[in-house]
Amino acid sequence: MSEAVLHGRAWVFGDDISTDHIAPGRLFHLRTDLPELAKHVLEDADPGFAAAVQPGDFVVGGRNFGLGSSREHAPRIIKLAGVGAVLAQSFARIFFRNAINVGLPALQCDTSQVAAGDELEVDLLAGEVRDLTRGLVVPFTPLPEVMVTILDDGGLVEHVRKHGGFALPQSR
Repeated sequence: MSEAVLHGRAWVFGDDISTDHIAPGRLFHLRTDLPELAKHVLEDADPGFAAAVQPGDFVVGGRNFGLGSSREHAPRIIKLAGVGAVLAQSFARIFFRNAINVGLPALQCDTSQVAAGDELEVDLLAGEVRDLTRGLVVPFTPLPEVMVTILDDGGLVEHVRKHGGFALPQSR
C-alpha cells in the first residue's frame, strides 16, 4: 500500500454486491489463474468495469458489500485489477477480513452521495474521503493500527513474513 493518500475515480455499485458478482462462479475454473480471473472482476455487476478500471480507482458499494461465500480470491482480484480501495456503507465480515488479509483497503463510510466517475482522494491517516468532483468530505471509520500495519506490509502473509508472526510492531 505504502501511500497514505490515494487518488482515483469512483465506480459505484449498489447494495448486496456478492462475491459471485465480484468473481463469477461460472469462472471458478480460473481460480488458479488469478490475473486471468481479474479480467472478469465485477463483470456481473458492470460488464465494462474490468476493461475500463484504471490503477488507483475505487470500488464504491452500498450496504453489505462482499456477502456470500468466503472466496478469498474476490478481494484479491479486485486488488489485481488495480483498485486502490473499496469504500462501502457496510461489509460482509469475511469479505472485510479477506480484503485486509490480501492488502486491499476496505473502508466503511457513507457512500450515498458519491456518483460514478467522481474524482476521489482518500486520506488513510486523516480518515477522510474527499470527493473532489462534488466538494464533499466524508469521514470513514478508521482501521485499527494492526490492520493498517498489515495493509502497509502488503497483506497478512507479507506481514507474518516481515514480523515473524502476528505481533504488532512498536507504535508509530
